Amino acid sequence: MLVSGPSVHQMIVTLERRGLIVRTPGQARSIQLLVSPDLLPEL
Repeated sequence: MLVSGPSVHQMIVTLERRGLIVRTPGQARSIQLLVSPDLLPEL
């Protein structure tokens, strides 16, 4: 995947702003999904 670091950060910020995820400030790898697994597509 050829996605830059700043692009990924903007995606994360957008997901957080839309209420789909929550992050713990100052803690690495702290993303929590706020969407029900039933609403996610199966991979």
